[in-house]
Amino acid sequence: MDSHPGDDSPEPAWDSVLSHRPPEERGAIGGRFEAAGLSAEQVRTVLADGGDRLYAAAVEGSPGWADPFGGTLAAALLAAEVGALAAQLGRRASGIRSLAAADLLEDFSAVTVAEELGVSRQKIYEIARGGLRGPHLDTVPWRSP
Repeated sequence: MDSHPGDDSPEPAWDSVLSHRPPEERGAIGGRFEAAGLSAEQVRTVLADGGDRLYAAAVEGSPGWADPFGGTLAAALLAAEVGALAAQLGRRASGIRSLAAADLLEDFSAVTVAEELGVSRQKIYEIARGGLRGPHLDTVPWRSP
């Protein structure tokens, strides 16, 4: 990353790869990846398969399993980024469920909605109050908008 003193703006590639992160964090996160020897494209590749290859290598546990990913530090950073993406997708799905539950409560009793969703009657009100608070990803990284 070409860095300018006091400028934490990410390179365009990092901005795209780390779109699941808040814009103000992307420069520092991209910088950590670069310091570990990883390019934006390498991170994009790991996120694109949801960390499947990284996981398979870790489970196999052969000596040097992390080397294809840039070493153990790089593997740890990549695993954390897969987790950050999964958390963002989880928050997005939770928001959608919240909107749907609130809509269902307009037409059906809380007991009925709770039974259909497999939660307690008390929990359905909590779910419905959450709402779809963003920002959220418009599309997952492995799909074009």
